[in-house]
Amino acid sequence: MNKKNSDFLNEKLIPAFGKFASSRHMVALRDGMAMAVPMIIIGSVFMILAQFPYQPYLDFMNHTFGSNFATVLQYITNASFHLMGLIAVIGISYNLSKSYKVDAISTSLVSMGAYILTIPMIVAKDGSLSIPLTQLDSAGLFTAIIVGLFITDLFVWMVHRNWTIKMPASVPPAVSNSFTALFPGTLVLLLVWIIRLGVEATPMQSIPNVMNYFLAQPLGQLSNTLPGILIAELFVTGLWFFGIHGANVVSGVMMPIWLAAMNQNHAAFAAGKELPNIVTQQFVDNFVHMGGSGATIGLVVMMAFFSKSEEYKALGKLAIVPNLFNINEPIIFGFPVVLNYKIVIPFIAAPMMNILTTYFAMSTGLVAKTMGVMVPWTTPPVISGIIATGHISGGVLQLINILLDGLIYFYFFRSADKAKAKAEQELKAA
Repeated sequence: MNKKNSDFLNEKLIPAFGKFASSRHMVALRDGMAMAVPMIIIGSVFMILAQFPYQPYLDFMNHTFGSNFATVLQYITNASFHLMGLIAVIGISYNLSKSYKVDAISTSLVSMGAYILTIPMIVAKDGSLSIPLTQLDSAGLFTAIIVGLFITDLFVWMVHRNWTIKMPASVPPAVSNSFTALFPGTLVLLLVWIIRLGVEATPMQSIPNVMNYFLAQPLGQLSNTLPGILIAELFVTGLWFFGIHGANVVSGVMMPIWLAAMNQNHAAFAAGKELPNIVTQQFVDNFVHMGGSGATIGLVVMMAFFSKSEEYKALGKLAIVPNLFNINEPIIFGFPVVLNYKIVIPFIAAPMMNILTTYFAMSTGLVAKTMGVMVPWTTPPVISGIIATGHISGGVLQLINILLDGLIYFYFFRSADKAKAKAEQELKAA
């Protein structure tokens, strides 16, 4: 890098990013999503227990507790992990409204109502309504961020202009605050309702489906080739950066293609023929997303054992077990990854590198191709690689990729860790 580019980076670009990251809205976003981390970790534990990839364990649990034991265990997951979108909208709105010195409880409740209003209800045969739980978790996170930020701003704008009902000073604060929120809260919900009706009149059908609608067509043009998987993975990590569950969006379009390729490999393996496909569902699950989206196992290990920041060290130790089972949300929301320019480069680069090394190793015959066995996505690396390929070379390749992923994350982790540790020391001194 020449001096001119270096000066531009240090004097213009980095300060601009720093100012953006420390802005009122970004701080509220970071702190609001951090509120979901404890519930995510709790839910992750029970998700692992319900889907632990070891058949003797599953047989024992089925025999002891019945065939629906996994459903019962995931009651706790449903009440924690699958509420991250709901928790995020409340947390973001709460922290943002506090920064404006407006009643945070009232504002966050209005934002929660606006968020629920964006979700299409399920209508039963008897006419009763229910909210699909899938829209309250990470699938609805992008909507939660938009509502948490912009609806809160709108609500605060109306409060600051006294579009409220004033109560006498003798009225208790709790009652007074509720009446203060009455008029702006009504206008907010009416606005979201009108937007919802407008979207439902289009082919998009619902607000949560807006992003999927615009992404489905370009993603549908991809196939199970090397360029196709690289572009698909760029969508996964890029969407996650903006708070959209990239893996869910992309898999909704690409999974049929990858599963078809897996079935072709399975048929060829059963017939004793050469396996025709490299990119399959197991290629993606077991060799690209080790530790979840962003291939973060190396990052989590560094956080848990080499971090100077007390916050990062504690988070790493809490996240390392879920991460080994490819559950990545504690890091995505706790580090965080969402809208964090300091970590986006390795978050994109690590899985891209996994694609290239794995594709090269399998295309040259150094590593066996995936043979069409459906390996549970919660299976830890090394074990999953051996099962998916039927050969120890699969596990060895995973170890190599994890090491390379760690090297990619190292510089960025060290920089973020140093800044976080310095901030912690300054806070203690203050």
